[in-house]
Amino acid sequence: MEYDNDRLRKRPPRLEISYWILLVLMAPLTNSLSLFPHSPWMWPVLLLINALLLPAYIVYSRIVGTVLTTTKGATITIRKSRTIHSSRSTFTILLSILSFLVIQAFLHVLYSLILKFDIRPDERAYFNFQGPSLAREISWTLINMALSIALFYIRRADDEKDLIYAMQKENTFYQLRYLRSQLNPHFLFNTLNSIYSLTLQRSDKAPEVVVRLADIMRYLIYECNEEKIPLDKEIEFIRSYIEIEKLRHNADIRFTVDGATSGIRIEPYIFISFIENGFKHAMDHSYGDHFIYITLKVADGLLTLNVINSTSADLEMQAKRINGKGISHSRSLLELLYPSSYDLDIIQTEKDETRTSELRLRNARERLENLYPDSHTLDVILNKSTFTVSLILKTSKA
Repeated sequence: MEYDNDRLRKRPPRLEISYWILLVLMAPLTNSLSLFPHSPWMWPVLLLINALLLPAYIVYSRIVGTVLTTTKGATITIRKSRTIHSSRSTFTILLSILSFLVIQAFLHVLYSLILKFDIRPDERAYFNFQGPSLAREISWTLINMALSIALFYIRRADDEKDLIYAMQKENTFYQLRYLRSQLNPHFLFNTLNSIYSLTLQRSDKAPEVVVRLADIMRYLIYECNEEKIPLDKEIEFIRSYIEIEKLRHNADIRFTVDGATSGIRIEPYIFISFIENGFKHAMDHSYGDHFIYITLKVADGLLTLNVINSTSADLEMQAKRINGKGISHSRSLLELLYPSSYDLDIIQTEKDETRTSELRLRNARERLENLYPDSHTLDVILNKSTFTVSLILKTSKA
């Protein structure tokens, strides 16, 4: 595509060009092979004649096709609509007749010029423009005019497809903006709650949390305006958030990055809702042994986030949390950004003697071994009440 000032100029698609070339070749090849198989000099002559007619067919298709596809507003009365439709049909018929006569007149002039040369009798009969010759040219002209209109509709369908794609892309852009605007305040609200809790406790940790929040705000305001950002920046953002939660909670909190992250770009805010969700549910019970394990792994062109957190909720309550606001927004983002290149697996377990059968353990291991190959982590999931999230994305280089 090219831009002429502010107007988008689209090059003709290759398929349309191929069809026009086929239209130019069809009549000369048919006539050459059937009538003049032993007169090779006639082949380029017939091809040249049809090539000279091509602009007439293109102009005809553009004008008549535009007239046929022009629609009027819905406020036109039935009588006026019928009058307009009748006028349009009359104009189309008259224009088609005029185009047909112009093409025939042009052919007659060309054939008259060719007849001035010394050519064989069978070749002269071809260009005589009488009887069978006239019927042949009329048939080919009508066929080419019909094909020209068909090519116009092919071009129109291609333009409409591009328009629909552009509208879908624009719609996706605004949906992303909306979802990010929802995630951003949601995240800040939770962080401010953390600071509020520390100030109520008159904790000496509050100033450090404010500094961390300032780092996060700088990231949100100045570094997240692009569609994709370096993964390393997103990791620093996550570290700042985790440090805030570490200052607030006395829990087993681990964040591990595995693999080479340099040069990888990712959309901002993809991970934070799942991490927030982990902290929220890990710290919502009064008894001890709170834990949350977060792992970000890069390997084999895939970026995997694993979040495992303790919970006191039963399976029914955990199932409701899957549809929470943060996770729902993140699901929507993933559907827009990675419609066919992401895998989100949310697994719920409950420490219950009735669920510790060998069959449960075997089924759980078969499902979890690929996601959590670490034996300690797998043991935690299988033997405690946990809420786990595994998100796998295809990575893209800068």
